[in-house]
Amino acid sequence: MKLIEIFDRVYIVNLPERSDRRREIEAELRRLGLQVDGERIRFHKAVRPDDAGLFPSLGARGCFLSHLAILNDAIECDLEKILVMEDDLCIAECFARAQAKMSRRLEDKGWWFAYLGHVQPPPDDEAPPRWQACWQPIATTHFYALNRVALRPLRDHLQACLSRPPGHPLGSPMHVDGAYSLFRAQHPEALTLIATPSLGGQRSSRSDIYPNKWYDRTPGLMQLSGAMRVLKNLGLRAISSARKDRPAFTSGKQAGKQAGKPSGEQANV
Repeated sequence: MKLIEIFDRVYIVNLPERSDRRREIEAELRRLGLQVDGERIRFHKAVRPDDAGLFPSLGARGCFLSHLAILNDAIECDLEKILVMEDDLCIAECFARAQAKMSRRLEDKGWWFAYLGHVQPPPDDEAPPRWQACWQPIATTHFYALNRVALRPLRDHLQACLSRPPGHPLGSPMHVDGAYSLFRAQHPEALTLIATPSLGGQRSSRSDIYPNKWYDRTPGLMQLSGAMRVLKNLGLRAISSARKDRPAFTSGKQAGKQAGKPSGEQANV
């Protein structure tokens, strides 16, 4: 069974004006023999708020609200399992080969979160991709899955975060990956799985969350920097292909931004 077939719906978070990212994620899916059909695999219109409010940045607020909207949609549609991709996802070359084995673990109802992509330290061994239980904070939300049991409690947690002042110990307006990690720390029963090694990274791309460099704001240079990123991504793809089950990814700008230090252990499951 293909791993994607486990999920009732695949959401791809995308701002309508980021047609560049839309084309690139569609190309990623075509490599796996998949395409956006508007039903099971669909683009989810990301939120671009007018101001940052109490969040660290405008983009952080938009990202938080976008993922919250996905939770609301999944609950309203009574979905069992969902997969969320962000539009700068780069899927590892080993993903296709790992699908049959990796999908079997997700067929049961015992897990809450499954991070197919993340920036946790890679394993020291050369074993093929497998699932590990993880109790550490996890940065980024570019490639993760949720089981039905997690949907309502997680939705309620995010909504509660919106109502609290910044810095509240139970959660407040913050980066959504930090809010997820805080929820997991408050709910030790929420089994979290991570793919080891990671099955997806983030392409080099102009950010919609963090302030961009001067060359990403200068006409003419914006196009040049975009072209250079394409070359960089092609290089990373070539390295990932050569390393087979040892993908090469950039760590992503969100890594390490959430509150808290890693704690706990990881174990094969």
